[in-house]
Amino acid sequence: MSDQRPTSLYDAVGGLDALRRLSHTFYRGVLADPLLAPVFADFTPTHIEHVAAWLAEVFGGPTSFTDELGGHQALLRAHLGLRITEEQRLRWMELMAEAVRAELPADELLRARVLEYFDWGTKIAEDVSASPAGTDLGEPGPTPRWNWEGQAK
Repeated sequence: MSDQRPTSLYDAVGGLDALRRLSHTFYRGVLADPLLAPVFADFTPTHIEHVAAWLAEVFGGPTSFTDELGGHQALLRAHLGLRITEEQRLRWMELMAEAVRAELPADELLRARVLEYFDWGTKIAEDVSASPAGTDLGEPGPTPRWNWEGQAK
């Protein structure tokens, strides 16, 4: 492996195909997990595509989630009313860490940054999920971005 890293985390993980594989592996575990499966009762295969598009944008790739699927506001609205518990969030992180180890390149900084984003994002999802569906979230701002230094400011 070269000492030169790709500029974006998106390129470093392997692009959209790698994010799809990550999502497939992760959701296979989630849907078989007794603690998390109920949260995803309305899961469809389209969800994997949406998650991959979201992650692509967060990690510096194409902006199709914002351009075509409603951006940050839409992602947050999708979590309203789910009532995610801290126990569920932590289990989600365990399964995602397993998927990251299975599907992403063996670059410890890359894996750390990706998991750092997921830890940050799941805490927000847990907070938002306590509000009932239809809650006005205000303007959450643009899609967050993550790079080699962590969250882009």
